[in-house]
Amino acid sequence: MPNNYAYFFAHNLYWVLLIPVFLLSLYAQMQVSGNFNRYNAVNNRRHMTGAQAAEAVLRAHGVTGVAIYQTRGRLTDHYDPRDNAIYLSENVYGAPTVAAVGVACHEAGHAVQYAEGYGPVRLRSAIIPATNIGSKFSFILLLIGLFMYSQTLFLAGIVLFGITTFFQLVTLPVEFNASARAIETIEGQGLLEDDELNGAKKVLRAAALTYVAALLTSLLQLMRFVAIFAARGGGGNRRGGGR
Repeated sequence: MPNNYAYFFAHNLYWVLLIPVFLLSLYAQMQVSGNFNRYNAVNNRRHMTGAQAAEAVLRAHGVTGVAIYQTRGRLTDHYDPRDNAIYLSENVYGAPTVAAVGVACHEAGHAVQYAEGYGPVRLRSAIIPATNIGSKFSFILLLIGLFMYSQTLFLAGIVLFGITTFFQLVTLPVEFNASARAIETIEGQGLLEDDELNGAKKVLRAAALTYVAALLTSLLQLMRFVAIFAARGGGGNRRGGGR
């Protein structure tokens, strides 16, 4: 065995660590759904819709030229830098609820990030092409390398998967900062009352937790791939017992 510790992690410890990470992911999804449903049933006292809240964030930061559209689906809200537009789901765009304000302000926070040239969002944009390649081909190379016992191909798969993991790592400060901008503007502009603001914070914190869980899952997988690579010899092409 080239590396007993690596083999132990890849085939034993990984599965033990996967359990709490999986539970965290499940908990995060439940929190997102539960908090959104709860506070999407509570109208804010100003009767401000999600679209109006997004406009308020843009105005507060002096950002112009950003379109706000309604899009289909549930929790499909996002900002698209390619057309400089905020897309709000049907139950956020025209909904005067606490959850709608929180979600819309978060997406507007992303628009402000791009307008101000926020460092992490610029880095994330720069690595998107490499990330797309990694997401498409990493598992293909990993599988081919695994079954053909090609360490070279397996290592290439690890590198590509590592790029996607790095993208998720860079995404964390981007998402946290967008939520911080949203909460700051909601407080500064008085978009929600204090008790309503607490509800918006719960919605945004739950959403942020999903990104943390996704990163931990990706990191754990990456560590397992590295451990498998090390356990198989760490370099060169080998078949069977090798020579």
